[in-house]
Amino acid sequence: MNPTRRTVLAAAAAALAPSPPAAAAARPRTAATPPYASYWYPDSLPSGSPGAGITWRSLKSWRAADDSDLAFNAASVPLAARFTPAPANTTARSGQARIQALVSFGPTSGNPSQGSASADYYALTHWAYLDELVFWGGSAGEGLILAPNAPIVDAAHRHGVPVLGNIFLPPVAYGGQLQWTRDLVQQDPSGHHPLAAQLVAVASAHGFDGWFVNAETGGGNTALGQAMLGFVTELRTLAAAQGQRVTWYDAMTVNGTVGWQGALNSQNQAFFQAADTMFVDFRWTAGTLAASGTRAGQLGRSRYELWAGVDVESNGSGTPVDWDAIVPASKGHVTSIGFYRPEWTRDHLPADQRAPEDFHAADDRFWSGRSLDPSRPDAGDPWRAPAVSVADRSTVTSVPFATVFNTGHGLRWYEDGAVTSDTAWNHLGLQDRLPSRRWAVRTAGERPAVSFDFADAWRGGSSVLVAGAPDRPVVVDLYATRLPIGVNTAVELTSRTDEGTVNVELAVATAEPSGAGETPPYTYLAVNPVNRHACVKSVNGWRTVTLPLAGTGLNGTVHALGVRLTATAGPVRWRLGGLAVREAVTAPAAPSGARVTAANGGDLRLAWDAAPGPVRHYELHRLLPDGTRRFLGGTCQRAWFLTGLQPEQGETAARFELRAVGELYNASTPVTVTHTW
Repeated sequence: MNPTRRTVLAAAAAALAPSPPAAAAARPRTAATPPYASYWYPDSLPSGSPGAGITWRSLKSWRAADDSDLAFNAASVPLAARFTPAPANTTARSGQARIQALVSFGPTSGNPSQGSASADYYALTHWAYLDELVFWGGSAGEGLILAPNAPIVDAAHRHGVPVLGNIFLPPVAYGGQLQWTRDLVQQDPSGHHPLAAQLVAVASAHGFDGWFVNAETGGGNTALGQAMLGFVTELRTLAAAQGQRVTWYDAMTVNGTVGWQGALNSQNQAFFQAADTMFVDFRWTAGTLAASGTRAGQLGRSRYELWAGVDVESNGSGTPVDWDAIVPASKGHVTSIGFYRPEWTRDHLPADQRAPEDFHAADDRFWSGRSLDPSRPDAGDPWRAPAVSVADRSTVTSVPFATVFNTGHGLRWYEDGAVTSDTAWNHLGLQDRLPSRRWAVRTAGERPAVSFDFADAWRGGSSVLVAGAPDRPVVVDLYATRLPIGVNTAVELTSRTDEGTVNVELAVATAEPSGAGETPPYTYLAVNPVNRHACVKSVNGWRTVTLPLAGTGLNGTVHALGVRLTATAGPVRWRLGGLAVREAVTAPAAPSGARVTAANGGDLRLAWDAAPGPVRHYELHRLLPDGTRRFLGGTCQRAWFLTGLQPEQGETAARFELRAVGELYNASTPVTVTHTW
């Protein structure tokens, strides 16, 4: 990217094990090493030696069968289909501008494959406004080509968002070497580009959706420009055959030099035509964007296949932007939006103010706007948040559907309201499909605060907290859905009242609102006091109420779900811990072949074979000598790395229990793995 506008990047970034027989108790001979997200140079490596913790690799020589970390890095959640409900307000539009985000989730090297023991993480949750996520990173001293790690891809796919790996050919000022560009675009004797095929193979093996090509190394000529054009053309052809996509960054021009245009014009038009979309450099103006949109149409392309770059790395939601040049309020949107480094919402916080609540408050401000309510945007807010201009989308389209409002990080891990690990953690692959309109609150009286809270949870690491002194009924919109209602369909709601008293009703709409910004046509079903048809179960202070929809007069399709709260004594602190729509409840089948594949003291690599049938994720617990279980981690993959384990007093062997977890958070019978100390 334009080196005068960007921070120097020093960051960001065994084949899937076969099926041996049953759990191993013997100590493996292979040493266990931590798995990290993959990164490469195109072919030739730098001179000298890599720094500590860095491994130099050539993409040209990569083979899936030789990649011992692939089992940890291969995403497993398929890309979900999405629909667009009636917009939450009258200014958001569907079918026009969409949003791309270039995000650095961690360093290029040493970026853990499966989360880490910290809640301080960019746990992106506002997927409903995103159309493409780029796993940004790369550096001359580490590697230039980054494959996204699996938790990020799994979370994005659950919300219907494609994820692209990043190809970063740095400016010479940042260590870029023109040889690396030549390596990338090299041709074999048949005229094909072998690294184009390698990139598509990497994306297929890792389960992500294509590549962002950012060629910024200067010094090229027309011959190199034409070679790059041929490479991008072949990359897109091969990618499209695998359901992948390619985005080009406005840097290298057709004559092989680097010149950021800030527009779609004759200098980069051929690259735009060779790719699926193009990121337009930050130096755009209202005039160049308007001309770019017109040119795209003349080429038979959509103007919304252009991402107008908005650099928010330094100032986030305080960044001054000519919004009317991109998403004018009074006429059609001009192009789409490309956010560069929205993880500012975490990074700008002081180290002692990076609790999950602080991050989510800043992140909600960025995506929802100053009002913190997409249903009532603040017209005077200078930051035109995505929720103001862009219609949200949803993937909640089939039964069973369940959520425990897990954001993918937390201070502890909870199961049925009890702490089973007091270790902070992050793992986006465990993130739920989350409410898209945070937080749409409808009341004629005092508005309570609504937020994700990490002080307590029903399951995972977070719950939804409603706190305040509401003097009139309050409706909190939760999900736009397309859930069919059958004769056995029921809704489960798990909640807890910490302060005050409140009547709780489930809000169910079986039709769309009358228009944009209107309240869904809810029917309200009593939860507390309990509906006479309901089933109630209480565990650790949490109440799960199951409401059959048969006999309520509701039929067809559920279009929206929410809750209505009426305080009868306040102030109120009420938690929502879980929500599910289901029919019959069946436990998932157990995985098999669980084994320790490598060990080094208290560091272990584990692997297993997939459980038959649908599985949301797998959970691993340690069975302690006193019979209690300690949560060690969860993953959507079929491999896990454990570090720093120590024998318990008098323990000669560590015992682990592995379970498959279904969509309704019900678990399979355990499979036991033993490791002798």
